[in-house]
Amino acid sequence: MEQQKLRELLESLHQELVHVDTVDESTEDVLSTLREDIRKLVDKDEHPAAINSDEPLIERLNEAVNHFEAGHPKLSLAIQHLLDSLANMGF
Repeated sequence: MEQQKLRELLESLHQELVHVDTVDESTEDVLSTLREDIRKLVDKDEHPAAINSDEPLIERLNEAVNHFEAGHPKLSLAIQHLLDSLANMGF
């Protein structure tokens, strides 16, 4: 059940990322990293805790929330939902 919810949140976040227009270099770097993180999470077959239980992913997501908060609130909210789900799963 948690795996399915995580997958749905990742897909939702991916859709929000698609809608972000061309932006400055800093934002493009954040978007690129998020896309790669999402790809890695979605492509794995095992439980998410086995994929990436290290803090850098959580830190990158928190930084992304802060980065997008003002200019892209829907994207920021989608990332925060993902963070909340990961926290509920023990990350």
